[in-house]
Amino acid sequence: MFTQGNPSTPSYRTVVRARKPRHFIRNGLAFLALGLFAGAGALAVVQPPDTPVTFQARETLSLANPLPEPVALADTPYISETTIRRGDTLAALLQRLHVQEEGLQQFLVQNEDARSIYKLYPGRSVQAALNAEGRLVWLRYNHTPGTSEDNGYVSRWLEITPTADGGFAATEHSQDAETHTRIAEGTIESSLFGATDAAGIPDAVTLQMTEILGSKIDFIRDLRKGDRFRLVYETYSSEGRDVGAGRILALEFINNKKVHEAVWFKPDGMAGGYYDFDGASLRGSFLRSALKFSRISSGFGMRKHPIHGSWRGHKGVDYAAPTGTPIHATGDGVVDFIGTQGGYGNTIVIKHHSGYKTLYAHQSRFAAGLKKGASVAQGELIGYVGSTGWSTGPHLHYEFRVNDTPVDPLSVDLPVARPLDNKLLKEFRQVAAKYEQHINFLASYQEGIPENQATEVASNLTTGTENRQD
Repeated sequence: MFTQGNPSTPSYRTVVRARKPRHFIRNGLAFLALGLFAGAGALAVVQPPDTPVTFQARETLSLANPLPEPVALADTPYISETTIRRGDTLAALLQRLHVQEEGLQQFLVQNEDARSIYKLYPGRSVQAALNAEGRLVWLRYNHTPGTSEDNGYVSRWLEITPTADGGFAATEHSQDAETHTRIAEGTIESSLFGATDAAGIPDAVTLQMTEILGSKIDFIRDLRKGDRFRLVYETYSSEGRDVGAGRILALEFINNKKVHEAVWFKPDGMAGGYYDFDGASLRGSFLRSALKFSRISSGFGMRKHPIHGSWRGHKGVDYAAPTGTPIHATGDGVVDFIGTQGGYGNTIVIKHHSGYKTLYAHQSRFAAGLKKGASVAQGELIGYVGSTGWSTGPHLHYEFRVNDTPVDPLSVDLPVARPLDNKLLKEFRQVAAKYEQHINFLASYQEGIPENQATEVASNLTTGTENRQD
């Protein structure tokens, strides 16, 4: 269906494509019963016709029913859009949009207010509105479809309009993006990213999954074929199109038949965090790994040293990763040592509570401004993978020490944080209850329950876009 709008509002044709009912739930049940999804309209390129199409109709009317006022279609602009391709020029874009305004290209190149169009990002869009005579009403470059700011998520664009003296004016605009809540599910077949891609889940959300459950699951070693996940997360849209992904609100991950849960909860006046459905914090004292993704190249214990050739005890775990891969502190603490330490090369030692220490060796460089005595938070960037010291290739040597005695970080039971107190637990359960319903619905859907039962489950869920807890 094609609809026309006023000069300040683009006109679009909505294209709906059928998709398989698995993974990213977008069927009618999810739309009507849950009200969780944003409508995803595809922008269509609408070209102005060469010759107006005339329709004729006859109807006998009484004098008591005069003809309605004609719709002034000539005042409604035609909206066209094109996507920037690699190597595109302004001239090529204007030609594809059928914009032939004298002096426009020169204005775009020379005017300071139009400087955002100097850089054409492949994949971004440019829109043009033309009147019935083919003259420009406005030109819009959507250079920043979505970006996170302190007050929320916004879209930014440059708009060019003709002026009364025959010139042009350039103005930057911004608009708050709309926040929506989506639900999704998937099954591990070969990799986590392969499963989330199949489920239509943004990579930014996938990375959040690994961060949230990083103290419970080693996403490098622990994943199994057949593992399942279900999640509720935020997305942002502007004018009917997705422009970014937000926070995970609830998550269930079944790894090797063990269930791991997470719910976002932010009490008033306190920092937010993730908890399981019983109210226990998931922010364990330590993460399992200091790297987001890598592979283990050498484990804890006896091994033949790759340089010296003798059998020696290996006091940590080596993670192979490209030079420059970010290294993150696995727990809160204070920098006890930062510098060069013999065969370890560039090394950081962090002192934690209760006699715990962690060591990060062979770094190429340290995070800017980090020094001895500085406080670091769990997950904070502290350095980058390198190959300094006794090393045959880029990797991170990671040690976990208890009272200065190295232990295997992959087998030791890591300390966990305390649960919520009774007052906050009551508040948390009210927040968690609605997300638990969403997760239960996804579980029922994923396990293939009859449609009538799924409808009954869905009817009990809340409708409308969920309010975000910042």
